[in-house]
Amino acid sequence: MARKNGKPGRASQVRQVYTLTKQGDPRIGWILLGTFLAGTLIAFFLLSLIPPSWFVLDLVTALLVGVVALLFVFGRRATKSQIAQVKGKPGAALAVLTVLRRGWRIDQMVAFNRNQDVVHRVVGPPGIVLIGEGQPSRVQQLLRTEKARHQRVAADTPVHELIVGDGEGQVPLEKLTRHITKLGRQMQPAEMTEVLSRLKAIDASRQQMPLPKGPVPTSMKGMRGNLRGR
Repeated sequence: MARKNGKPGRASQVRQVYTLTKQGDPRIGWILLGTFLAGTLIAFFLLSLIPPSWFVLDLVTALLVGVVALLFVFGRRATKSQIAQVKGKPGAALAVLTVLRRGWRIDQMVAFNRNQDVVHRVVGPPGIVLIGEGQPSRVQQLLRTEKARHQRVAADTPVHELIVGDGEGQVPLEKLTRHITKLGRQMQPAEMTEVLSRLKAIDASRQQMPLPKGPVPTSMKGMRGNLRGR
């Protein structure tokens, strides 16, 4: 059921995530059922060993444990399935980056070339993170150019570079957000506001990115609220 403001309710969002997950993980239903039953039975058995034993209370608690276990596994497998579905498609990194929570600013395709290699930008606690997608040698050149451009307007701000991929020295798509968040806090919120203001100068002079060929992955942001337990 949709809410009055036109946005889907929580139940609709969960159904949508489940449907998308099942496309890439057909066994998800059986896995969730098994997780729920195993979590409930194990919890009930352990609770029954702790005196005094209250059957109804132990059962209710065990059921809640089963639900928590189910949601945890669902979140992990849903994220893994959706990443697998977008991997290798144009804009895959951007789709994954949308799960970053409040306190991060994501700017898509701040640099590109005619081969449609692109660089996205994330501004957050670690500073400025430039993320390249495409052929590594070409993307590396884009990253070098962008790093120099950003350092000219934000010289005191750390600028990190990374390339999404499975090669040596690259960051796999499924580990992208974790890698970025582990860069640490090197900038305070007030500093971030000032940096974003400075970046407007270089953003204003950019040409627009042409639409990529082929389907662009949809955002994963709709999953974010449901997958906070992952």
